[in-house]
Amino acid sequence: MPQPDHIPLCQTSLHSAHVALGAKMGAFAGYDMPLYYYDLGVLKEHEWVRSHCGVFDVSHMGQVRLKGQGVRAFLEQLTPSSFVKLPLNRAKYTVMVNEHGGIIDDLMVIKITEDEFFLVINAGCKAKDIKWIASQLPSSIALEYLDAHALIALQGPMAEQVMADVLGINLSHLKYMELWQGNLPDLIEGDVSLMISRLGYTGEDGFEISMSAESAPKIWQKLLGHDKVRPIGLAARDSLRLEMGYCLYGHDIDETTTPREADLEWVMARDRIADFEIPRRKRVGVMLLDKGVAREGAVVLSESGEHIGQVSSGGYSPTIKQSIGQAYLPLEHCAEGNKIFIQVRGNKIPAEIRKMPFVPARTKGASPAIP
Repeated sequence: MPQPDHIPLCQTSLHSAHVALGAKMGAFAGYDMPLYYYDLGVLKEHEWVRSHCGVFDVSHMGQVRLKGQGVRAFLEQLTPSSFVKLPLNRAKYTVMVNEHGGIIDDLMVIKITEDEFFLVINAGCKAKDIKWIASQLPSSIALEYLDAHALIALQGPMAEQVMADVLGINLSHLKYMELWQGNLPDLIEGDVSLMISRLGYTGEDGFEISMSAESAPKIWQKLLGHDKVRPIGLAARDSLRLEMGYCLYGHDIDETTTPREADLEWVMARDRIADFEIPRRKRVGVMLLDKGVAREGAVVLSESGEHIGQVSSGGYSPTIKQSIGQAYLPLEHCAEGNKIFIQVRGNKIPAEIRKMPFVPARTKGASPAIP
């Protein structure tokens, strides 16, 4: 029997809305997603989020609920983190590791009750994550994949005001990484149940809103009705997270990297750090000092011309007007300010090691290191 030329891409419940807005669509993690919108373009979308407020469709991300006796201890087996002191309705960024210490995925974990946690996992890792979790799952804990849910991210310095203006919710009390749950009666023809977390992956203040896929198009349109909100595609989302030095799974971290190599020791419980070998290399920030853009795979050279690594992700920073990136380098080359070269189209471009984030975080009360 003849095979199809390609596997059809999945679509989020907002797909038709993106098409109607004139989005440039493209494949990402098995989904047909908006890369950018023609009325602004990538550069202006990036700048709009930094100065106003952007709305992103991130419904391709996986949403999982773990519920049952011993769920906290179970999560501490899956990750190198401790959740003992995590308050109710608080989120924690962490990584899930395999038996060799390699990173299966990075994820957000939110504590709903003592016996219930909510996880947001990467789109491209959903199948393997769920398979891995299920293979370790004790009988006392139930796993529910919320495939009928959507996720919208509202990011930018005006996000709090937009939530109040559009949805009528005053979230000024909500701290960074905190969760609000509630219903919005009669907002869009009936009650809408929302989970709103004050977090995101841009370094700006903002929220991620989880809801039923059925409710998402109406909430999306409501948010876009505000004159300070613009739709933002995945291309600008990538440049925004790159300026913050945040990891992109499959590029900056994967199953061949450990949390210590990835400079993510801060997510680890102190008594777990020794479980992982002392790394010989480290993820660092790099900045070009001359014209050129360092993309993923670009070779990194020492001052003497020795091949010492390669760029894991990189691009142009619209905020600081420089080419920036991340790379894994031997420890002896990782000192801030260390001079290096990066090969770009056959040219050796001078560069140096820079501390991340490249742009200060503006999340509400956040540590710059925490996404």
